[in-house]
Amino acid sequence: MKRITGTFLAKKFIKLVTLLIAVCVITFVLMELSPIDPVTAYVGASTKVGAEQRALIAEHWGLNQPPMERFVRWFTSIIRGDWGMSMIYRRPVLEVIGQKFLSSLALMSIAWILSGLIGFILGILAGIKEGKLADRLICAYCHILISTPTFWIGMLFILIFADTLGWFPVAMSVPIGVLAEDVSLLDKISHIILPALTLSVLGTANICLHTREKVSDIMKTDFILFAKARGESSGRIVRNHVIKNVSLPAITLQFLSFSELFGGTVFVEQVFSYPGLGRAVVESGLRGDLPLLMGIVIISLIFVYAGNLIADVLYRVIDPRIGEDWNI
Repeated sequence: MKRITGTFLAKKFIKLVTLLIAVCVITFVLMELSPIDPVTAYVGASTKVGAEQRALIAEHWGLNQPPMERFVRWFTSIIRGDWGMSMIYRRPVLEVIGQKFLSSLALMSIAWILSGLIGFILGILAGIKEGKLADRLICAYCHILISTPTFWIGMLFILIFADTLGWFPVAMSVPIGVLAEDVSLLDKISHIILPALTLSVLGTANICLHTREKVSDIMKTDFILFAKARGESSGRIVRNHVIKNVSLPAITLQFLSFSELFGGTVFVEQVFSYPGLGRAVVESGLRGDLPLLMGIVIISLIFVYAGNLIADVLYRVIDPRIGEDWNI
């Protein structure tokens, strides 16, 4: 096992800080170029709000200041640990993100585990059955998944499992009109199953096709042919030789899927009206809530970067030749 040097960590940290600054600047500029007026989005369609009141609202939220001044003021506040107030929820940004992130984390965790397990199992099955009917069906299934939009799969699941069969609720994370203390664990599970299944479809195909390729290569090696010549069964070959050789690359690829997972969450939470971080991104963008949007951008970037960093470390553990910044 090799250890990570300080140089490696320093490079990763500098890259993270650079990405954070660049993404924050780009997000701010895009919001400034957006035709959405934050004050109009704040007051809604009400015609009773006059020009004087609109000016007071803009002054209260600092929207009457020049863009550069607002960005510098926001950036210095972030450095001090003050993430500001959300215009939509009238609460501190960190408080809103904390609540929304926990909901999304539960959804993403279930989907991440399901996609990894299902993709890994299907990939092994396709690899050991290469060229046969099972392999062709699994590959066709994966290619269909890759080319199908996530939101369309979500709507299809709602139509079949919620509307037609009535097995699961249509939307939301809890039953409508029920007090928080009256919501049971079974209610939460029943509401999260369909969104989690929809989101898990996003990563299943990549894991499956990658695992299939690795298994196919392993099944053609000399030690597998020797194991078959010794009379070992297919199940024993898979358990003793295949799984341990393809599991680490599959796990590494699974960590790299954090960005796709978070991006898919935005669509899934919109389709199922799931009150998570992905839905908050859309709401903050459409209603001009810049403090909340910038806060979510920072958290999501750190989340995705953490997944890529873990994958990078695992790659270097698997293949030491990759790690130039590692010391024995």
